[in-house]
Amino acid sequence: MLRILIIMMSMLFLGCGSVMSSATTKMANNLSTAILNQNDPETVRAGAPAYLLLVDSLIEENPEDPAALATGAKLYSAYASIFVAEQARAKRLAQKSLDYATRALCLHSKPLCEAYNQPYEVFTPTLMQTTIDDVPMLYLFGATWASWMQVNSGDWNAMGDLPKITAMMQRVVTLDESYDHGGAHLYLGVLDTQLPPSLGGKPELARAHFERAIVLSHGQNLMGKVLYARTYARLLYQRELHDQLLNEVLAANPNAPGFTLINTLAQEEARQLLDSASDYF
Repeated sequence: MLRILIIMMSMLFLGCGSVMSSATTKMANNLSTAILNQNDPETVRAGAPAYLLLVDSLIEENPEDPAALATGAKLYSAYASIFVAEQARAKRLAQKSLDYATRALCLHSKPLCEAYNQPYEVFTPTLMQTTIDDVPMLYLFGATWASWMQVNSGDWNAMGDLPKITAMMQRVVTLDESYDHGGAHLYLGVLDTQLPPSLGGKPELARAHFERAIVLSHGQNLMGKVLYARTYARLLYQRELHDQLLNEVLAANPNAPGFTLINTLAQEEARQLLDSASDYF
């Protein structure tokens, strides 16, 4: 269920330029922009492995650079979630992504490094001490952790991390809800619909998160409406809302600076969900 959300979040390669030498910063920024504005996911699929190796080499050269490690975490998480079907390989890549993110977290904050793997009641007091300066790292680590959890969804121990991931995203919303165009709201929307209401799910809270995320992205991130339809509308069997959201996605222009790749993937998913709607409802 989390796969489409991880696709949207993990393909954000922004920040890569900060780990490069000054001579290559412009190239890195241009490459990031080109990826985000690409309307052919297969082109990204073909080019991504070379970029993985490039980032690995940067980390070898700068093993204690949090920005380099963050870039590696984002790219490996994206590649594993979107393009790797083989389960064993996806797990290896997701683990590498989480390892990079963990190293970045530990360089950024010793308290968080020592607390994240502790029980929830030990972790949360440390989390509550974070400030707005910690938001980028909290968001990166929470997103990477969620991607790793999704790949390992058959492991109940991995799924036990869900409350801590949720707490991290809630903290991001508290500190800066607009970060990454409201991306943390989308995570929380999906997380709150993992269970039906009778088993502890919070669909109305999820609805509020989805609607807030759509506002914060000014409607440019079409994946928000796809997730809203896929997780909330289907969970509560609201066919009218489901079809309305998906038809709005298909009617929209996918070409928007920084969102074109995400929106192309969103429209592909919207078509699939509409095609299967009669069988589902």
